Amino acid sequence: MDITNPLLQIMVILLAARLLAEIATRLKAPSVIGELLAGVILGPSILGWMEPNETIKLLAEIGIILLLFEVGLETDIRTLARAGGKSTVVALFGFILPFLLGFGVTRGLLGLDMLPSLFVGGALTATSIGITVRVLADLRRQDSKEGRIVLGAAVVDDVLGVILLALLYEFSIGGGISFANTGRVVLFVLLFFVLAAPAAKLISAVIKRYESISETPGLLPTTLVALVLFFAWLAHAVGAPELLGGFAGGLALSRRFFLPFGTALHADPAFSERVEHQMKPIIHLFTPMFFVMVGLSLNLRDVDWGSGFIWYFAITLLFVATVGKLVGALLIKEPWSTRFIIGTAMIPRGEVGLIFAELGRTSCILDNQAYAGMIIVIALTTLLPPFVLKALYQRFPPPPTDL
Repeated sequence: MDITNPLLQIMVILLAARLLAEIATRLKAPSVIGELLAGVILGPSILGWMEPNETIKLLAEIGIILLLFEVGLETDIRTLARAGGKSTVVALFGFILPFLLGFGVTRGLLGLDMLPSLFVGGALTATSIGITVRVLADLRRQDSKEGRIVLGAAVVDDVLGVILLALLYEFSIGGGISFANTGRVVLFVLLFFVLAAPAAKLISAVIKRYESISETPGLLPTTLVALVLFFAWLAHAVGAPELLGGFAGGLALSRRFFLPFGTALHADPAFSERVEHQMKPIIHLFTPMFFVMVGLSLNLRDVDWGSGFIWYFAITLLFVATVGKLVGALLIKEPWSTRFIIGTAMIPRGEVGLIFAELGRTSCILDNQAYAGMIIVIALTTLLPPFVLKALYQRFPPPPTDL
């Protein structure tokens, strides 16, 4: 079957992603696994009905920008501030160790070049807030002590991950590692966050005012999508990934965001709730395009499954990805069962790990073998921890006073 019409392609992608995400959810797996599988089935790996083209790539790019907008929208700066030292320890060790171990293994043991090794290490630093929050919410533990530690650590991981992604993006387009470019990118990223978030807050105040007097429906989502795309372009203009603009815009519009110096810009929870309510359908429409495109980009037929490299690569990095996140949790002062629960909750890479892997592929830094190995590791670290978490809570139920 040859699907060449873009409208037909989009229809098939949306329906397949929705169907398989629903099946994955009913099987107690993250929905992102179903969307990724939809791309694998539709793409050259199995059916060969379609490959990534310019239309799909554009929609996928919008999807990932909006996904990072949602991550920023759900980032709780006050939770991060309240989480304290334990979250910081879990986050820093869970960020630094997987990066160093992933880089060391791929560079020293597997013989990859410098940039591919950096991308692999970067992908292993990720923690998917969306998947972690969903699992903890299902278990009614998101407001527990360990839940707050995990969420605080995941926020720190996200912020550090975005900065690392900006650096790797600069290395990929610059053709190599430069300390001058590194300093420039870090400076631009910090300036972007310092200036973009207050600017987005000011613009949102204007949007809020005109929404109250507008007689045309749809003003809020239309202007917000335009704002997010503008900030994505602005991020690209200063040498950072476009998705950084989406993250900054979402962070500024979060109902939990505050400006230390801006007493005139108090948070309006009602407006922020309307933002979330009206933007969610748009985000959920576009984001599956990104995950399906990741699956479409993966040609499993070209992977040499008989080669020892792919299995050695995947198994070694799966071990690194697991141990790297557990160590930080094991260092804090909590009961051992709680430490293992916290460490396990930090393992899912999900959409954040896929962003790193996809950037490495599109920059031609990760070849098909390494890219396939990364997808396997990200899929397993996304799929298995929710089941392990549920088993740990059954084996070590929280005391009645903590329920």
